[in-house]
Amino acid sequence: MLTLHDVHAAQRVIQPHIWRTPLLPSPALSQRTGGDIWMKAECWQHTGSFKVRGALNKLASLESATQPASDWPELVTASAGNHGLGVAFASQALGLPRATIFVPETASEAKLNRLNAFRCNIHRAGADYDTCHALAEAYAQERNARYISAYDDPAIIAGQATTALEILEDLPDADLLLVPVGGGGLIAGIAIVARAINPGIRVVGTQPEASPAAYLSLRNGQSHETYPAGPTICDGLAGGFGRVPFDMAADLIDSVVIVPEVAIRHAVAWLVAHEQMVVEGSGAIAVAPLLSGQLSVAGKKVVAVLTGRNLDAILLSEIMSEHPNGPLAPC
Repeated sequence: MLTLHDVHAAQRVIQPHIWRTPLLPSPALSQRTGGDIWMKAECWQHTGSFKVRGALNKLASLESATQPASDWPELVTASAGNHGLGVAFASQALGLPRATIFVPETASEAKLNRLNAFRCNIHRAGADYDTCHALAEAYAQERNARYISAYDDPAIIAGQATTALEILEDLPDADLLLVPVGGGGLIAGIAIVARAINPGIRVVGTQPEASPAAYLSLRNGQSHETYPAGPTICDGLAGGFGRVPFDMAADLIDSVVIVPEVAIRHAVAWLVAHEQMVVEGSGAIAVAPLLSGQLSVAGKKVVAVLTGRNLDAILLSEIMSEHPNGPLAPC
């Protein structure tokens, strides 16, 4: 079980290499919902995503970290984009050899363009994340390389959990945390920290209707480690819910809200129009239930974690063209 001590240790390790992202009040969301709404802007983190936190903590914890770079095993991972960016950034920041990043054939051009700016080897393989993940693990096994999971690893989860330390240092009396859920590393870490600091706080996941693996895992009492996701702009949330996050935190997560695709697109556009923030679908989904009325938060102090900003420009233009008349009506 991950402890608060482990997360504080991770914070000390990664602090020199990350930004402490701001916790921003949202008067517009507060007025709309009757709650006191705040946004944790992890979309402004290095590499445009929270994923760098876990990658830094994991790579710094490897036993190879004390060896010369020439003696390191090859580092391999699979990613829809943001975890790969985190591993590439972390390997470069820590002075390690370049990592090998597997991405699905459908990976967004925005994330591939950012990956190309780092020292890393990129392999496009697999029609979806689960297939890409299996191919990357097979590659690592064949080459005796070190596979870096995006979420099924306590060191990764401890790094992601530092997000919650910052939130609760800035807003210790928060009532509810809204957290996007894919593989589960972020929500598991946040739930462990939040419940240790404030047992009364609620932790609610948000997941696209096209890939409800976390919802099904909590409902059925076992992790759905793979899931055949349908089309969604939340590429970072598509696929299964990890066994390690499930084992660590299933009983700490209050619920998972399933969000329709139209509400996610609405949230992306609303954040641009009302908060002047570019947030990818996998991050904007945190505010989608507030905009759609799926969650009632009147009188509550709520933090929505905006997890990333790596949104393809063509997709953003398409979403904004769906709302040509300025202020957006409820979806």
